[in-house]
Amino acid sequence: MPSLLLRYRQWFSGAFQSCLIVCSLFIAWLLRFDFTLPYRRVLLFAVPILLLTRLVAVTYFGLLRGWWRYTGIKDGIDILKAVATGSMLFWVVMRFALRMTAFPRVVYVLEALLTMGMLVGVRLLSRMFAESVRENISPCKRVILIGAGSAAQTILRELRRPGSEYVAVGCLDDDKSKRGIWIDNVRVLGTVDELSEVLSDEPANEVLIAVPSASGAQMRRFVEICNGAKISFRTVPALKDIIAGQVAVSQLREVSLEDLLGRDPVQIDLEAVRKQITGRRVLVTGAAGSIGSELCRQILDYGPVQLICLDQSETGLYFLRLDHADHKNGPQLVFRVADICDAERVRSLLLEFRPEIVFHAAAYKHVPMMESNVQEAVKNNVLGLIGLLELAAEAGCKSFVLISSDKAVNPTNVMGATKRICELILSAKPPNGMRCVSVRFGNVLGSSGSVVPVLKQQLSNHRPLTITHPDIKRFFMITPEAVALVLQAFAIGDHGDILVLDMGEPVRILDLARSLIRLSGKFEHDVEIQFTGLRDGEKLNEELFYEHEKVTPTSCARIKRTNGSLRDWKGLCHQLDELRASMSVDGAAPVRARIKEIVPEYTFDDNKARQNGDESPAERHLRAAAGND
Repeated sequence: MPSLLLRYRQWFSGAFQSCLIVCSLFIAWLLRFDFTLPYRRVLLFAVPILLLTRLVAVTYFGLLRGWWRYTGIKDGIDILKAVATGSMLFWVVMRFALRMTAFPRVVYVLEALLTMGMLVGVRLLSRMFAESVRENISPCKRVILIGAGSAAQTILRELRRPGSEYVAVGCLDDDKSKRGIWIDNVRVLGTVDELSEVLSDEPANEVLIAVPSASGAQMRRFVEICNGAKISFRTVPALKDIIAGQVAVSQLREVSLEDLLGRDPVQIDLEAVRKQITGRRVLVTGAAGSIGSELCRQILDYGPVQLICLDQSETGLYFLRLDHADHKNGPQLVFRVADICDAERVRSLLLEFRPEIVFHAAAYKHVPMMESNVQEAVKNNVLGLIGLLELAAEAGCKSFVLISSDKAVNPTNVMGATKRICELILSAKPPNGMRCVSVRFGNVLGSSGSVVPVLKQQLSNHRPLTITHPDIKRFFMITPEAVALVLQAFAIGDHGDILVLDMGEPVRILDLARSLIRLSGKFEHDVEIQFTGLRDGEKLNEELFYEHEKVTPTSCARIKRTNGSLRDWKGLCHQLDELRASMSVDGAAPVRARIKEIVPEYTFDDNKARQNGDESPAERHLRAAAGND
């Protein structure tokens, strides 16, 4: 019998709704004539005409299809349209085609109202019955929602779908005027601060944070309240997905550090970027890194004719290719393993592919590591850039974008100083048909070498969290945000510009660590935090601009423009030749001295530099002989 009903459910649905329509007509007749049935010939004559007009309208508006247990507002609107259309057809046929003026006019209205009520009512009863049966037979997880807006309504509808395995027991909202109201049959029980009290009356297994537009401060507060109530929590996807109706219970996710940062979504001029990239050949160096891989992903979305992904890491490129295997523009991808310092290899690649745009993200970035490998930092970051610039111009490149760092401002480490030299090179270099732009920004949350993965690993291994200083602060961005702004900067930058991304307010690493502890479900007193002291070349606070730099706005509010201190190109080339020559001298001290000549703001600790092996063996021997060792 169930299989028969499923196979012919449209016929059964039509027959059942026909019965409801006939019942509505008879009830309307009884109401009109004080529960009697006079003029029965007129009534019976009207029955087939009413059924025909009603079923035509019901079929046209799709009310014979679908499952009643999923009834929603759209079905109610369709029923209203079908009843109105059917009533109009019935009236026209009766009054004008058949001249049945004896049919009572009030019955037209009563029958329509009763039919609409019955068609809506049976669907709502079906949905209520299906949901009550599901809730009774399914072992559901009880959840409380934070938020009582449109996102909460969407989540509540999703929770009611078969297979969700969740049941909502209430909502919390800081708008006190909402207390006691019902949202999709779920009551608002109080404010967010009252979570602990609500849980004592309405036990729950989890809290769902249904506030996709929450700021970082709001998310931190929600997390603290949930931790205080000792209940697990998750949050909804991004606001754009909520608006698009693309939210599902399966997409609920853990609260992340990105949520706690609470940065506003990046608004970029898509058309300006698309105009620059679509149909062009683009090269990304350092393509397997955190910034490089995200650059490749976003550039692909703009339809380049070819995207060349270059990196020294064979393994990194392999996984990058796997990530983009199913991309619609995947065929435009080319993967090449190469060292940017290998001039012959890079020349052959550039002449083979002739990229029109180069995004140069390849660089050594680990500050303490570069302090003890000064020559390699200069070789890769500075000399590698110089060679790549010359070869790119030779291959006909039109735009060259350097990924710089906030550590280039008043640098206290070799990595930052080399990035500053790179900025100066691009600012001073004559264009010669190639537009050169530098983009300066701070730390990328969760990138390779970032403090966040280290802290997460320490947490997972139940080890103390190590922080260099209680007051150390850093600027943070999430990777997609940083790359989106890099592409916007590329589109609007003029030759020689240093474009600086808006990094918001700096974040204390200690606060970041405490947030990670809370997100892991632990309490601060459960995890030890150790302060290890500033590392070689490390500053307490990073900066985005030099004092002497003139900062001007751009067409994008999140990007500022500066040219820095313009250098004479010939003089800078002479200093760069001296820097190259110092690389052959044993020891890093001569290299640091030449860096200092190019970047006077560069400062470093001589004692730590000696400890890191800056002195040559001969220098150490002479100093020891003089009794100074």
